Amino acid sequence: MTFLRAVPLLVAALFVAMPASAQSALSLSEAIARAKARNPDAGSAAALEHEAAERVTQARSGYFPRVDFAESWQRGNNPVFVFSSLLAQRQFTTADFALEALNHPAATDNFRTALTFEQPLFDRTTSANVRAASIARDMAATGRRLVDQELTSAVTDAFGSVLIAAASVRAAAAAVEAARRDREMAGNRREAGRVTNADVLQLDVYLARTLEQQVQATSDERIARARLNQLMNEPLSAMFTLDLTSPAIAIDIANPEGLEDEALRNRPEVALAIQQEQLAAAMVEAAKAAFLPVVAAQGGWELNGGVWNSRSSSWVVGGGARLNVFHGFADKARLAEARAQATRRAIERGKAETMARLDVRIAIARLEAARASEAVGRAAADQARESRRIIRDRYESGLTDAAMLLRSADAVLQADAQQTAARVHVLTATAALLRAIGRL
Repeated sequence: MTFLRAVPLLVAALFVAMPASAQSALSLSEAIARAKARNPDAGSAAALEHEAAERVTQARSGYFPRVDFAESWQRGNNPVFVFSSLLAQRQFTTADFALEALNHPAATDNFRTALTFEQPLFDRTTSANVRAASIARDMAATGRRLVDQELTSAVTDAFGSVLIAAASVRAAAAAVEAARRDREMAGNRREAGRVTNADVLQLDVYLARTLEQQVQATSDERIARARLNQLMNEPLSAMFTLDLTSPAIAIDIANPEGLEDEALRNRPEVALAIQQEQLAAAMVEAAKAAFLPVVAAQGGWELNGGVWNSRSSSWVVGGGARLNVFHGFADKARLAEARAQATRRAIERGKAETMARLDVRIAIARLEAARASEAVGRAAADQARESRRIIRDRYESGLTDAAMLLRSADAVLQADAQQTAARVHVLTATAALLRAIGRL
């Protein structure tokens, strides 16, 4: 009896952490919205998308001119430096042609300001890089959608786990109350001499078992709630009243082929595989660009002077072309590598499409099974409760034994758990199908 007195205290202690008055209402849609807005994975995916967008800007910079500004000062008596500096300063005189002046010039200062630019005119590498960066940006956006889908699935599963755990807690509490009433009834019948101590002892054991189940169910609910809070990036101890009657979204599964086609259009995994194939094609173009010339226009303007505030100006314009003639077969190997990668990405795209179709078929089958289980669970729960009522009346009248009474109580617990689990499985199976066809 000491154990029976201690267990209710443990149950009460577990419920102290979850006062109903401190709970706020939370629907499944709101839980999903919180996860998408606050979960660290969603934030990381958004940051990655922003990074990819900035890389497109970086790649496009290759289309624009490069302009550099330089300010420098040099002093020396190096003959070449002195000769070129005097020429740039437009200070060269006839005396500077003397052999002694050419061979042993006096130290000279040169203050130089230079502005140079280079404008690419033809560079296929830049266009290939821009295309690759744009595809990578699209892949990052698709990756963000994929994270959102995964969060939706995870939140739906966690939400369902909390519903099942909460229902188990309520069922366990009802079972404890029913077991106590049965124990009291058996005690009264023993006092009346209608049953022996064996019945009372059996009910004592059953009551202890229901109390233990109540403790375990309460612990499971706390764990499930913490997992849901973690997905929503809420404090792990936060409490919410979940919508236990939230209906599953209706979806027509009569046309599997149509749902498969929808999955191929909407699934981020398929979109990602297509984008990876496009990126591989861009890499092939970038590798081919190494064999093409690069043409650019160039120009410059500068000021040179022996003192900082007195200088002479000059300018130069021109153009140039560069052609890769030989690079140790590295460019040829890079092109072969890019083509092999393109072949691999094409194969992976086909695999992604097949997996998307398979996911739809599996999700449809599971949803059909969940719907059937829900109908069976409702009927089983009703039958178990009615059977329990009849057997309890018969036991009270002395027409059956305690073992039958206990079996009927277990049947009610199992039927209630089955009914709740089936209802939640319809919800999660529907969410899984929505994810499989890309609607989430």
